[in-house]
Amino acid sequence: MPPKLDPSQVVDVYVRVTGGEVGAASSLAPKIGPLGLSPKKIGEDIAKETAKDWKGLRVTVKLTVQNRQAKVSVVPSAAALVIKALKEPERDRKKTKNIKHNGNISLDDVIEIAKVMKPRSMAKDLSGTVKEILGTCVSVGCTVDGKDPKDLQQEITDGDVEVPLD
Repeated sequence: MPPKLDPSQVVDVYVRVTGGEVGAASSLAPKIGPLGLSPKKIGEDIAKETAKDWKGLRVTVKLTVQNRQAKVSVVPSAAALVIKALKEPERDRKKTKNIKHNGNISLDDVIEIAKVMKPRSMAKDLSGTVKEILGTCVSVGCTVDGKDPKDLQQEITDGDVEVPLD
């Protein structure tokens, strides 16, 4: 049998959920059951926390558990931030499948996303992080300022496009 859990210990649990939806309690149970929490209640807390900003998007949620109390915080991925910047109408994931995100975002939006992602990026400076986000734009399928994100990456490398240092 595993050792008893110390209730005052702080435990971080990461869960990937669809924003605004109560996930299956059965998928949460193995992760938070041993911590002495109710999976159903935590599922509702996650749904409430993600409903306003992340409705319909897949986001990673960090549960910080201490003294059998869970604090929910959203840790958005680069793709989730890019899709949010596209300002697409909310969709029901049960009805519309395999959606193409063929919108257009501005370079300023990309730089803002890069500033949010900077702590988790492996790049040395912000221009490298911007290039990472442009790579995410390629995989999401959107354009940046009406151009292909790959072309913009090349322009940043060549020094044609200036990216602020901080």
